Amino acid sequence: MTDFVGGEAVKPFLLLLVLAVVGCASTQSPRVADSSARGRWAGKTVVITGASSGIGRGAAVEFGRQGANVVLAARRTNLLEEVAGEVRARGGTPLVITTDVSKAGDIERLAQAAVRRFGRIDVWINNAGLGVVGPFWDAPVADYSRLIDINLKGVVYGSHAAVRQFRAQGGGTLVNVGSVVSEVPVAYYACYSATKAGVLSLDRALNEELRLNRLTGNIKVATIMPWAVDTPWWKHAANYSGHTPRMLALDDPSKVVNAIVNTAEHPSKEVPVGWKAQGAYISHRIAPDITETISGNIVQREQMEKGASAPVTTGSLYRPIQAGRFVEGGQREEMKREDQQRRLPAPPEGPGSQ
Repeated sequence: MTDFVGGEAVKPFLLLLVLAVVGCASTQSPRVADSSARGRWAGKTVVITGASSGIGRGAAVEFGRQGANVVLAARRTNLLEEVAGEVRARGGTPLVITTDVSKAGDIERLAQAAVRRFGRIDVWINNAGLGVVGPFWDAPVADYSRLIDINLKGVVYGSHAAVRQFRAQGGGTLVNVGSVVSEVPVAYYACYSATKAGVLSLDRALNEELRLNRLTGNIKVATIMPWAVDTPWWKHAANYSGHTPRMLALDDPSKVVNAIVNTAEHPSKEVPVGWKAQGAYISHRIAPDITETISGNIVQREQMEKGASAPVTTGSLYRPIQAGRFVEGGQREEMKREDQQRRLPAPPEGPGSQ
């Protein structure tokens, strides 16, 4: 394979860097959460799916710090209770609703519980999501079906429940967590890329429907598009690659948490988070083939060549696992250890070896 920074790949890589700079200059960076913002969300209700760990947990705690009623939805009830304690300790009012987003009935029950307890829903955040990593042909189709149920159908169900409630009460903000792969599809994450592209298309179409029905003044729909983030997502993903999941230059989850909280207050339709996501988003609009080639080469190198050996796993696709309980996933440290191990000299060959 031609190295992605060598040979004929140099020119497109430099172009991507230039386009990334353009993205930085032309896309407004999310505001940093205001440390003095206690009480800003007092009396307002925020529903968050995937709230037991990662970005969802971080957003729940931040909304709690700002005084919100925070409705916590995920499959791991024990961890939701932990998050509820954090929300309460920071001044928010939590409500725990055990939810499998792939079940329309669970989503309907979630919406009803939120309204019954707090009277309305001001913000609904569809954050729950998983991944399947590896060559497309190596994973069973059942895993892709399950991924679509969670990542795409779950967002459809949540968006439907939220918008119906917003129409009934006169307004609200829907925040759907997509990914940079909503715009730039990535090799070895084919079905994941497809589900996240579906989220972006859903939101674009929904914004048009709201415009045509003159509802954009009161109902807002935003898509958050982060770069790869250091959360437990990597531990929860199904993996058929033969290597530990990893990606170049993972972002800190606080960056995405801040983007979600600030977008809920100041909605924008599409929010690439951080300079890497902004650069990829802009460069794909200008030079899609080059951007996809470079992205694919980066994943080939990081995932399929640098990653340590790992067994096949379905992760938490079919049932929740207790691994990965916090906001951060520790993936950056694991990658650092892998890289250090790879640099160690090979052990000497034994006597008589060829």
